[in-house]
Amino acid sequence: MLGGYEAKMETDRFGKTVTHPFAEFVHGLRQGEIAFQLRALLPAGKATVECPISTSEGIKVADVVWLSRRRLKQVGGRAALSGAPEICVEVLSGSNTREEMEERRRLYFEAGAQEVWLCGRNGALRFFKATAPTIAAKASKLCPPMPKRLK
Repeated sequence: MLGGYEAKMETDRFGKTVTHPFAEFVHGLRQGEIAFQLRALLPAGKATVECPISTSEGIKVADVVWLSRRRLKQVGGRAALSGAPEICVEVLSGSNTREEMEERRRLYFEAGAQEVWLCGRNGALRFFKATAPTIAAKASKLCPPMPKRLK
């Protein structure tokens, strides 16, 4: 607990612990819906929430990830993955900044992600690819049937 609120913990590039307050209830609903969709649409891999990923700037916890079984064998670990899954998703909350999301996108791509998705507070998904990391694509290449907006 942090001042009466639970928090998730990450590390920075110096190994210092950084805490982030847990987000609102709808944040968890969106995480669950994205993970459900990924499991249904990409059954050949694994989807999970709150996934710790080792990056060049410490451990970052992606809200949702999907990875193939092959990738899991490559990066699997007990405490944190040693690299990013193919798909990393951040569900935005009121405390997130544009700079923070740009940094996370950069770090996930640097760690091997093929796509990074951002889910806006209105449920709209934006898809970014490693080949064009700063330009949102119209759809996911790895999961084309993924809805563009969550209900």
